[in-house]
Amino acid sequence: MQQAEAETSKPGFWEDSTRTQEYLKKQGALREKIRPLQELEKMIEEAGVFIELASENELDEADALGEIGPLIDSIKEKLDKMELETLFSGSYDFCDAIMSLHPGAGGLESQDWAEMLLRMYNRWSEQKGYQVELVDLLTDDEAGIKSATIIIRGHAAYGYLQAEKGVHRMIRISPFDTSKRRHTSFASVDVIPEVEEEEYVINPDDLKIDTFRSSGAGGQHVNKTDSAVRITHLPSGIVVSCQNDRSQHSNRQKAMQVLQARLAELNRQEQAEEINTERGYQREIAWGSQIRTYTFHPFTLVKDHRTGVEVGQVDAVMNGMLDPFIEAFLRWKARGKVPLQK
Repeated sequence: MQQAEAETSKPGFWEDSTRTQEYLKKQGALREKIRPLQELEKMIEEAGVFIELASENELDEADALGEIGPLIDSIKEKLDKMELETLFSGSYDFCDAIMSLHPGAGGLESQDWAEMLLRMYNRWSEQKGYQVELVDLLTDDEAGIKSATIIIRGHAAYGYLQAEKGVHRMIRISPFDTSKRRHTSFASVDVIPEVEEEEYVINPDDLKIDTFRSSGAGGQHVNKTDSAVRITHLPSGIVVSCQNDRSQHSNRQKAMQVLQARLAELNRQEQAEEINTERGYQREIAWGSQIRTYTFHPFTLVKDHRTGVEVGQVDAVMNGMLDPFIEAFLRWKARGKVPLQK
């Protein structure tokens, strides 16, 4: 780390802005990796001080235990998290994550379900201290969303959120059914790592770029100007769009970010023998393909069908309590249980 910081003091370092930004980003990532170790070392030293004071009768034993108990719990929690991150085996596990959500079988009900999942991931990200950037959101006039794309920025965001790739099923009494019948709805969640711009260079001749008026939130200005951008990569047929910002230039930049990530992901798939390494298992958004089921009625239960983990507090899960599923998935994946894509 000291060697990395010494690099910034070299003559001419700050003159190349592109090189400087790239270097500082890598330095920040390195600092983020080291920080948990430094915090752990400090906590262990603090616990050692209390033990020493108690052994020398300078601190009442009961007081010492009262101080050390919560500290030991914090140390254990941090060690568990560090152990979990040793399970990261992919080259992109410490990258930011690009997440796309799409409703499946179930019509209006599944659109509402996709919106509920979007809210759930926003709340999980907030609890982790991650930043969520909305890239594209297509809402329905009646309820729910037709699609959404967000970028989640934070330490190892992709490493954790890769657990969420797949089809999510919900069972509940539908608020849209006047007969109050039980409905089953589906939505798919796709997660890919955000890549460096230079990792996948796009030929401008391969792109078809269209502009259109935003159909989402953003005020009258957005709806009256062609600020939204849709980019089609002609060789692959991949289409991305962004309509969140008022600026067409900004929307184009974000759309290109997502396109580069998807093309890089496609390229990795074509090169890998086991293409599930980064993409995961993708199936039809319907019966029999779900990775997790969220039951709201006749009982409450969230069950992950890959790991067998069950949580009875469905409301807590919808408020962002995803760690039990994510941690179990990482351990499950480390044992080589991820199926091949079909």
